[in-house]
Amino acid sequence: MKTRSHKSRLIFIIYFFYLPLSHVYATFTLMEMQGKVILAVGAHPDDLEFFVGGTIAKYSALGAKVYYLILTDGSKGSEDHLLDKDELVQIRQDEQRKAAEILGVMDMFFFAEIDGELENTLLLRKKIVEIIRTVKPDTVVTFDPSYLYDVARGMVNHPDHRTTGQATIDAVFPFSRNKRTFPELLEQGQDVHSVTELLLVNLNQYNFVEDITPYLDQKIKALGSHISQKDDSEDVIRLVKNLCLKEKKKSSECFVKITLAP
Repeated sequence: MKTRSHKSRLIFIIYFFYLPLSHVYATFTLMEMQGKVILAVGAHPDDLEFFVGGTIAKYSALGAKVYYLILTDGSKGSEDHLLDKDELVQIRQDEQRKAAEILGVMDMFFFAEIDGELENTLLLRKKIVEIIRTVKPDTVVTFDPSYLYDVARGMVNHPDHRTTGQATIDAVFPFSRNKRTFPELLEQGQDVHSVTELLLVNLNQYNFVEDITPYLDQKIKALGSHISQKDDSEDVIRLVKNLCLKEKKKSSECFVKITLAP
């Protein structure tokens, strides 16, 4: 068993660090997506609509069961310092629920970690593992933790995004599939689960592209639910119409896709 475990880790490292620079457009059919379970993990309310909203709408329309996990409370998401923190948190959760409903998300989970202070702790990984073992996703969608900044867009990726990506990847492999990690979860009836695929948001270096052109209006409508964030502004809409700058002809969302070894 030890040899097999080390081999799995080696295969994972090879997949992660030696990705091909070429990429492919997804061509999932209704039959292929029917019944698949997708878990999308974001740092803040509105993250998932902005970066992967078209993909979520597409997968939902094709019959996948999509779940959301939002790690922080979104309490830093306003420059109005007079607005009560608890009120802002509630506003953002309500906005997130409305947006998710538009995209066809089945259910969602909120962890309420403090916005801007997210850390990749053992406890956070355990909580993510609990969700993975509960919903048993085939695919987990989250941020690529190596996506630090973007020169073309003049942006630095939020530290909560990077921490979300790293903590989620750690929870997927090896923790959610390892019986010796968090054995108390086994006692609670949460058996191990092996995720088969990761889709990591990276707008610079990616090997997988979703054409979201037919779902762009749905994505923009979902973003419009985040009234507190002004996500329906012309600048935001212009950005989300083509997040992948290399893909000139289609509205698209781009990922590092990793197919995990059994």
